[in-house]
Amino acid sequence: MKRVICSIVVLCSISIFSQEIKSDSIKETKEIQEVILKSQRKKQYSDKAVYTFDKEALEKARYAKDLIKTLPELQLDPISNTLKSTKGGTTLFLINGIEASDMQIRSVQPSEVVKVEYYDIPPARWATRADQVVNLITRNPETGYVFGADTTTAFNTGFVNGSAYGNYTKGKNDFGLEYSINLRNYNNRTVKSIYDYNLNDFHYRSEEGKRDHFGYTYQNVVLRYTLSVPEKYVFQTKVNLDFFTSFIKGKGQSIFYKDDITEQHGMFKNGNSSYKKPTLDLYFSKNIGKKDELSINLVGSSFTTNNSELAKEWDLSSGNSVYDNDMNLKAKQSGIVGEIAHVHTFEKGKLSSGYRISNTSISNELQNLEGFSEYRVNYLEQYLYTEYSGKINKFSYRLGAGLTNIHNKSAENVDDEWTITPKIILSYSINNNQSLRFTSSYKPQSPGSSALSSNVVQMAPNIVQRGNPFLKTAQRWGNNLIYSYNNKYFDFNANLFYWYNNRAINQYYVLDEALGGYALTYENAKNSQQYGVQLTGSYKPFGNSLLVIKTQISPASETIKTSDGKLIKNNYIGNNFTLSSEYKSFSIQYEFNIPVYNLNGAFLSTNENASHLFASYKLKEWTFTTGMYWLGMPSDYKTKSLPESVVNYSRHNQIWNNKSMLILGLSYDFSKGKKNQIDKKLNNSTAPAATF
Repeated sequence: MKRVICSIVVLCSISIFSQEIKSDSIKETKEIQEVILKSQRKKQYSDKAVYTFDKEALEKARYAKDLIKTLPELQLDPISNTLKSTKGGTTLFLINGIEASDMQIRSVQPSEVVKVEYYDIPPARWATRADQVVNLITRNPETGYVFGADTTTAFNTGFVNGSAYGNYTKGKNDFGLEYSINLRNYNNRTVKSIYDYNLNDFHYRSEEGKRDHFGYTYQNVVLRYTLSVPEKYVFQTKVNLDFFTSFIKGKGQSIFYKDDITEQHGMFKNGNSSYKKPTLDLYFSKNIGKKDELSINLVGSSFTTNNSELAKEWDLSSGNSVYDNDMNLKAKQSGIVGEIAHVHTFEKGKLSSGYRISNTSISNELQNLEGFSEYRVNYLEQYLYTEYSGKINKFSYRLGAGLTNIHNKSAENVDDEWTITPKIILSYSINNNQSLRFTSSYKPQSPGSSALSSNVVQMAPNIVQRGNPFLKTAQRWGNNLIYSYNNKYFDFNANLFYWYNNRAINQYYVLDEALGGYALTYENAKNSQQYGVQLTGSYKPFGNSLLVIKTQISPASETIKTSDGKLIKNNYIGNNFTLSSEYKSFSIQYEFNIPVYNLNGAFLSTNENASHLFASYKLKEWTFTTGMYWLGMPSDYKTKSLPESVVNYSRHNQIWNNKSMLILGLSYDFSKGKKNQIDKKLNNSTAPAATF
């Protein structure tokens, strides 16, 4: 521990002379405007691409969100009405360095946008939280206000997305308020499952058919106050309130085989989950001279999650119970995140350093198949990092080193591990529109709370699901060689990748002696590997937005070597396609894919199918939207076990409410003046609710 404290002291000492200032000055704005006049739309750096927008794009856009969705690796997700990456993974959105919601991005007018930074290789302070980062840079703040609202709903089923926002700036003070709701209420989901296995010299097979009524409601309220003194300091306090409820009501029948004996079974499953999560986020940043900035971020939350599940199966002829699963979990959860960061700008580079600590504590009261229990778990993570970036002629580089400590204390085990996390990024600019980049990184991956859970639930006769409190932290080594090319018509990236996970978290079936059947649980596999090529980008046949084709194609291979030495392999071609067109005030988009199987522990599972068509029309501050999701098909999800599994399992889910779902949307956005956006260097959040 003394060595850790010493490392922190040394790091902070270095930090005082080592971080950058990124103020949105008038000078910077003028430079970007000059770039626009030269019609330069994209500039590629070692870890990011910087996009600017011409006059036509600025005039067509309703708000900044319309500009960001034109980036070649981003698109609008029609289901949630939010932006997502065509590559998948987690995307973090920022405005002048501060984490921003979808509504905040909507509230920025196109005329305020200076540039957009797209990090496909996130800097150290975001690397553990996101796979890509989008930072929207805006002009200097001015007094003004902005507000808006939108709603999207389906006619024939329970599907509602709604939001409203308001922002007022006066002098150094900025006030913001947001509200959003996502509601789903589907009464026609069919689930077909098969369990086939041998147990105690008998052959068992269960063929299930169920119909579910399920749904959820998620609401979010944000109140935000910012005090900003340009070029000196920024203070922000934000209160975030999350409200979540979900339910499931299902019933069906199954044919149960035990060798030559056949039984007709009835079954039902009811479940509920809910939580109310308040979060307080405090941020302070101060410039130290002209080349240094020190930032501090504190985030805290405390809430209770309630989960219940009642599932039964019985013999229809005799009425005898096959199993009776009554599970109730009450989890009192508190979390805190603290981070300090410092950036110093040198003449030919910059040094970024920081320290982050996060702690999640959960007190559980659990009633399940094994009786009543009370236990506490605690997940602690510390992360020290420093990285230097610079440029020599056509070569750019970013060298980083970190130290990560993961200390997981479950009900039955303590896992404490320190890991050195180096990172290297090298870039070579071939010419103005071509570049070649190489990145290599090593970092730990902690198991999730559900994987570490001590909970047990019944899935089928002789089959349960349980967590594994004895899991160790996995270690991930990733390498990417990226070729980028862009001109008026193409914006293209080809990524040759190789990822290796030591002690990969793997889900599989094992014999459960305590309950006399099989358990679906977790293990640390020996390793897993994934390699292939990912091709992403956009093509504009006419050199404008009249027709844009965005694609993501990734032929790849993945393997898992289990703890007992079995080698599991899967080949696939990931894909996603989007066609869009804009003409004056009209726009239309069609998104589709061909689902493929990916390794998911003991299973092969398909990604969600897509066939979504929607159009919009803008009339002054109003926008009218209509569309049809999952054209001619229900949303579809397939899972099947691998040949190596001791339980042969398959599952096919279809949500028929989604088939050819017709939606209508209405949006209103108004602004006067310009908002006060702050340049926040730290963005954190506490752990999500523990639900298993």
